[in-house]
Amino acid sequence: MKSSLDHIPPRKQRELGRVLEILHEEFEDALKQGTAEFKKRGRILKIILFGSYAKGGRVDEPFTMKGYRSDFDLLIIVNDRRLCEFADYWCKAADRLIRDKSIETPVSFIVHSRREVNTYLKEGQYFFSDIRKEGIVLYELDDELLAEPQALSPVDRLRVAREHFEQRSTTARNLKTLAMSAIQAGIPTRPRFFSINRLSRPIPACSSRSRITARPPTTSNSCARLPRSRTGVWPRRSRAISTASAPGSTRSTKPM
Repeated sequence: MKSSLDHIPPRKQRELGRVLEILHEEFEDALKQGTAEFKKRGRILKIILFGSYAKGGRVDEPFTMKGYRSDFDLLIIVNDRRLCEFADYWCKAADRLIRDKSIETPVSFIVHSRREVNTYLKEGQYFFSDIRKEGIVLYELDDELLAEPQALSPVDRLRVAREHFEQRSTTARNLKTLAMSAIQAGIPTRPRFFSINRLSRPIPACSSRSRITARPPTTSNSCARLPRSRTGVWPRRSRAISTASAPGSTRSTKPM
């Protein structure tokens, strides 16, 4: 895996350094509040930067009409899957990352045990394979390598696709319920359309063999990978709803 941050501006490198400090501090504090043996042995094994900042395709345009700023996407690998519970070990870190004035860039992170990540790699899951290939190691406790990605057999590909479909279709149904409830309750425009936007994102993934990702891509980009007969559902040029109903809207910095 890569380790160089030379392509990232020094100011952003300093922000990443501060992010690591907060993650370590809050994780250690969370472990102090328990007496269970797995907590005493709890460790962060690796922190890996992935996504646009790792690949060099970041966007930092908060003051333009587009108003977009790429996130720091992080994979945190711990030594016990019980340490992945967000409410128990990571919520305070997430709150500090939002409030810390020295960190301008939104931070999104996911937490998995090393065993989970290695299992996903052996299953050939694209998301984790891509992180292993393109990610940048920001911190590691030891030099143990992650598993080599394996190619799935046709039977396993079908199994993973079905699991992915069930996950995404369930999310879409739940978000539809929330969106319809918001409309019926007359909730103000911006939250309502945000919910509808969130609803629409999992749907293209259910209809294609798209990769499994932590955060769904934009709706129009998802549809670009679909058969032409279905791409018109979310046309690229029609932004009437999003621009008219959500001026000045900001991206959420909550981790997934």
